Amino acid sequence: MAVQEARQCGASPDGGGCPHCEGSGHRRAVAAFLARREELATGHGVPAALAHSPIASRQWVSDELAQSARTVTARGREAGAARLGRVRRGTLAVVWGAVLALLLGQALTGLGTGWTGTRTAALATATLLAAVLTAVARLHSARGGVLAPLVGEDQRFSTSRTVAAAWLLLCVFAVLLLSLRLAGGAPAVDLALGRGAGLLAVFALVSVVTVVSRLIVSLRVAARRLQKVRGDRPRPADLLCDDDGRASLTDVQYVLVSGAVLVLAAVRLGRTPDRLPELPWALVVLVAVSAAGYLAGKCVEGGRPKVFSVVRAREAGDLDAPIRIGDDIEIRGTGFVPAGAAAPDPLTRLVVRFGPVHAHAPLIPVPGGFANPTDTALTVPVPADVEPGRTEVWVVTAAGVETNRVTIDVVD
Repeated sequence: MAVQEARQCGASPDGGGCPHCEGSGHRRAVAAFLARREELATGHGVPAALAHSPIASRQWVSDELAQSARTVTARGREAGAARLGRVRRGTLAVVWGAVLALLLGQALTGLGTGWTGTRTAALATATLLAAVLTAVARLHSARGGVLAPLVGEDQRFSTSRTVAAAWLLLCVFAVLLLSLRLAGGAPAVDLALGRGAGLLAVFALVSVVTVVSRLIVSLRVAARRLQKVRGDRPRPADLLCDDDGRASLTDVQYVLVSGAVLVLAAVRLGRTPDRLPELPWALVVLVAVSAAGYLAGKCVEGGRPKVFSVVRAREAGDLDAPIRIGDDIEIRGTGFVPAGAAAPDPLTRLVVRFGPVHAHAPLIPVPGGFANPTDTALTVPVPADVEPGRTEVWVVTAAGVETNRVTIDVVD
């Protein structure tokens, strides 16, 4: 499997190429880890005193990579504060840039018709919203500013929260615009419920989806039917992808459908600023169907890890034999490496229990990643403290979820 830090940081083995933490210890730690992993994967760098023992050398390699992975994680946390500061400043620049773009657009479109009270109300509304968002950014400066409410408990951007926040901004903008129009004495402002019923229904729908999706995830995690591993930092790709970075159809369709209807509502508000944007009920039903698909995806994603079988690992030329102390066993199953846990540091937290004895699954490097552990199989030696006889074996994943137990026979 690919090394997560390399994909996230973009560092190359020679120490360059990290756009997020240039000149920081994180970039150097990632480059050092990649170089060390490639060196050990080719069989170099192992002490001569351990080279004669495959088990001892493999354990030493695993410990070396685990220590390097912890260093990468620690350096990443140190670089997180500076990154959040850049995110806060960047989002505020986008917010006030949007206000400036609105001003320029209104100035250009008003050359022929002249400046109107509607343009003044729209500009004042945008300025007021930008000021509120700036205040929110200051209150949450340590968590990324304006984007802090969009980040879930797993340190990733929440798709449902982002969609609900977008509709919230549109609704607040529309209400403030109509309020300023009324304060300016506009005679044709229409606040009839019938015109805004569609907008109200969509906003209520996406708000309910936000609450229900969080409830579904919380209940499934508590029931150990879903494994959640905390991410290192939020990324825009989180809105369209699962925790492993793969595109999620349910998330993509929910964002696209909601975004398309949102754009239509904004266009209607721009064309008729004297009343709430009227959304056809067919589009409301479309958003409801999209939301139902999104929630259905939340109900079926992930799953509990399971052990299917435990067998003795046999190397080339080795004789068939029962499991003995010190032998490698291969545990076959599914869900050993949950989504978001493919980085080296979470892999080091994978544990195999032999009754009361805990054994960490060794990291076995290969060029470009790791051969062990994987999501469907992992290899671990039987510890010397395991008593001969029947012993229960099970796996504890990086998310803290235990698998079912399988009994094996260990002979002298």
